[in-house]
Amino acid sequence: MKLAFVVLTYNSVPAVLAVLRGLAPQCPANAVVVIADDGSRPDQVEALRRGLPHFACPARHVWHPDVGFTASRARNLGALHAEADYVVFMDGDCVPTQHFVRAHLALAEAGHFVNGSRILLGPALSQRVVREEVELASLGLADWLWLRLRGEVNKLSQFCYWPGMVGRVETRFRWKGIRSCNFAIWYRDLETVNGFDESFQGWGHEDADLVLRLQRHGLARKNGFWATEVFHLWHKENKRDQEAGNRQRVRERMHLPIVRAACGLAEAAKATGAGEVRVTELNGQRVDKSQ
Repeated sequence: MKLAFVVLTYNSVPAVLAVLRGLAPQCPANAVVVIADDGSRPDQVEALRRGLPHFACPARHVWHPDVGFTASRARNLGALHAEADYVVFMDGDCVPTQHFVRAHLALAEAGHFVNGSRILLGPALSQRVVREEVELASLGLADWLWLRLRGEVNKLSQFCYWPGMVGRVETRFRWKGIRSCNFAIWYRDLETVNGFDESFQGWGHEDADLVLRLQRHGLARKNGFWATEVFHLWHKENKRDQEAGNRQRVRERMHLPIVRAACGLAEAAKATGAGEVRVTELNGQRVDKSQ
């Protein structure tokens, strides 16, 4: 299968570069990395280009105009232009652990999507990571124990790698623990439900809506804890003024037979055709569709 990593970002180059530095050594040559940009400023885009680490696989930048917090549209555009069979969605503040890619490959299974797991980092450690003062992959158990004692990390599950663990699969919708910052799905399944619903504006719960529609379509949720962990960098919270309305919309849909997003992947494709989207190859490589 052709594997894609779609990394969401918006005007936060130091953080997304930390994510890409963690991802680059793990990516196989026949994968593709897509930076799904929710409208970053030109200076941020240029800084991203300059700081891009070396990838053995193609790295692509997909940008659309800044019209507010529209993560659903950015993710849909990223998946659309990945041209891949299997898509792993990531956020630009979530640094992958060293076994992240092989864990997602191990958990990929027809009829399932993978809901990943995260480890929260504190402010001081997060700043050191984005400033390249510390490399998370180089820290040993003693370092992490000290950081845990200081409250700079909330758990040490990166040391528990068990992709074959039983009890991962859920067939009923459960809101708790849904993570679009670390989420994997077959593209054909994403296409069937028309992707993320772009009618969700502002922060919150577009990921729960997607999970609800996927499970209504008949897919099972596979939880990725003790395998697919990412390190979530601390940052100030986004505005959440529309969170309550988004939550209520999902609650209402729990009683409705909705499977396809009213505005999703298909509409993102039309926006591309209308010239509203910029797609740029960042490292001079193109995906070989024949592979």
